[in-house]
Amino acid sequence: MEYAVKIDHMTKDFGSFALKDVSLAIPGGTILGLIGENGAGKSTLIKCLLGILHPDGGEISLLEGEGLAGVGYVPDECPFPDALKVSQAGGFLRGMFSGWEEALFGHYLERFELPADRKIKDLSRGMKMKLTIAAALSHRPKLLVLDEATSGLDPVVRDEILDEFLNFISDEDHAILISSHITSDLEKICDYVTYLHKGRVTISGAKDELLTHYGKLSCSKADLARIAPDLLVGKREGEYGCQALVKDRAAFRAAFPDLELDPPSLEDLMIFTVRGDPLPVAPAGNKSI
Repeated sequence: MEYAVKIDHMTKDFGSFALKDVSLAIPGGTILGLIGENGAGKSTLIKCLLGILHPDGGEISLLEGEGLAGVGYVPDECPFPDALKVSQAGGFLRGMFSGWEEALFGHYLERFELPADRKIKDLSRGMKMKLTIAAALSHRPKLLVLDEATSGLDPVVRDEILDEFLNFISDEDHAILISSHITSDLEKICDYVTYLHKGRVTISGAKDELLTHYGKLSCSKADLARIAPDLLVGKREGEYGCQALVKDRAAFRAAFPDLELDPPSLEDLMIFTVRGDPLPVAPAGNKSI
């Protein structure tokens, strides 16, 4: 499978908000992290991908034509009725998926140490999320779509779930799209990153190349004043110092060898982009996706 997801120039206009000319692709065997502030359009994009909303323009291809049957969806809240027992959640979904495997569901309940006889209302948030992921995996999907699935979880549970995602994409026919505000999680597991800002793709590319291409500058006001604005994406000026995101780390070092740059985080890319000009999609030298 070359691509699990391919979105070309998709638009969705609500009047007060619109997704505009959104394009992204997820190769098989990879994870794409979808980042952006609240209201940026992440959930709208996922709903269009899942057929819950219909785009006004553009094209969406899932699993090279296989469609939604091969998709496992994990929302940010457990979808099962509170009155059900954990073991009964499978029956709730059995009729929805032709490939549902009850034995596989039982396997994941054991793997995630979920108590089969406990009612869902009595589970912790972390256990509810594990149950939702177990259900999503139990019809053997090729694509997992996760909408803020790790938010509100403690670090130990998040780490366990991230490991499961990495196991999932060890099969080159599998891929993951994960939307999250926890950018440190995405830095751990993602191969690609797409940043939505006000309904537009502002950053998109291979994660490691993005974090290598840009640089984070900490300097004095005097140093910042001698830097041409077109070398920077955004800046923050404080009483005791300044910070900025540099567009091209290598070019900047050649021009200002006396100024030290640090690698940025995904959070830095978001914060400084909002404060400055949009970054070009897929910087020079980045592998096309």
